[in-house]
Amino acid sequence: MSTQVEQAPARREVVGYALGSVGTGGFGTLPGLVLAYYLTDTLGVAAGLAGLAVTLPKIWDVVVDPLIGRASDVSARRRGSRRAFLLAGAATLPVCFALLFAVPTSVQGAAAAAWVVAAFLLATTAFSLFQVPYIALPAELAQTPRARTRLVAPRIAVLAVAILAFGAGGPAIRDAAGGGRPGYLAMGVVTALLIGAGMAAAALLTTRPGARPAREAEAPAGTPSPAGAGYRAGWLALRESAPLRALLTAFVLQALATGAMLAAAQYVATYTLGDESAVTFLFAALVAPALLVMPLARRLADRVGKLRALVAATTMFAVAAALLVPARVAPGPWVYACVALAGVAYAGMQLYPLALLPDVIGDDARRHGADRAGVVAGVWTAGETAGLALGPAVALGVLALTGFTSRTSQAVVEQPGSALWGVVIVFSALPAVLALLSLVPLARFRLQS
Repeated sequence: MSTQVEQAPARREVVGYALGSVGTGGFGTLPGLVLAYYLTDTLGVAAGLAGLAVTLPKIWDVVVDPLIGRASDVSARRRGSRRAFLLAGAATLPVCFALLFAVPTSVQGAAAAAWVVAAFLLATTAFSLFQVPYIALPAELAQTPRARTRLVAPRIAVLAVAILAFGAGGPAIRDAAGGGRPGYLAMGVVTALLIGAGMAAAALLTTRPGARPAREAEAPAGTPSPAGAGYRAGWLALRESAPLRALLTAFVLQALATGAMLAAAQYVATYTLGDESAVTFLFAALVAPALLVMPLARRLADRVGKLRALVAATTMFAVAAALLVPARVAPGPWVYACVALAGVAYAGMQLYPLALLPDVIGDDARRHGADRAGVVAGVWTAGETAGLALGPAVALGVLALTGFTSRTSQAVVEQPGSALWGVVIVFSALPAVLALLSLVPLARFRLQS
């Protein structure tokens, strides 16, 4: 009997994989934080139409991710690397991202929404070219659950820093540039350059031209399959892997919760706390604690297991979000304390699912005799994208139902009481309920990790 000797990922691979979070953190944070507010309070787009504008591109992302995942597997098998996809995303996303916030002054209302939809479609496609193979890398760079956790943990730490830097720094750049359309354009250009740099570093450091992946995928029999095979492969992965179904369902619900909270943060700053720039402090309160507790979060996973740690973090997040409901009638500094508590839980909700996913991929490969890392990553990214997209859409839907009034100037519009309650509900009660619901599929998750 032969024993496989595990080879730990090289330092350059660990560093490169962590730096990829600069790009994913930037693109995953800023649109969710400011795009809805940009549409309703700068471009004058009605809340209902704005919700459609932020959702349509993400629906396309859900459609294209499984195709990119399968194509990434084919590329890894034929070329020995996923580098081509990673570099393609790194090269195209910055341009598309800057265009997202470059709506001309003469364009507003429905026309502005159409511009945002077109630019966001291009940007989400470019992001998928990078993100799908990027998510698949840990299963190839490390062979054991413990090694994967150690590979993913630095990435999550960098992700927390990136989320904090982009989430707090983006609005700060906007405000320093004078706000309004010029401010958003300056923010878009500066952050696009940083996003592209992080993605390029990850592509170059984690892959080598012609190098074989850590675990080579088996070539499929017969001639190349049509594009529809990507969807069939994704469907089969979901159908055949109960751990993937359970973990993905929970993660989508949690992404929906955090997406709604992020989308509501700018509205809470403006209409609840009475200061548009307070979003920087809200975001810092949410993310900064994650930086402090990340080492402890990893130790907790080593001691009690990643699944139990994830359940504990999710429960804490739900409690912290529910405590924010009274902000409508008694806003004050205490809001930041509750948000910080949610931030402690947010660290675990980011770390543990991504640490469990490579274990799911490895379990799938052992059970079915083929490496479907790209396919599983495509399904995962599609689900995550759907959750993060529907979060802002749900937030805007609640605002539309509660009578929120959009604006095109920097003067704050007086909102009806129902809309002010809608803002707080999206920021507190809704995320709490969604987080609690995610515990249901987690109860069905069965995997030795």
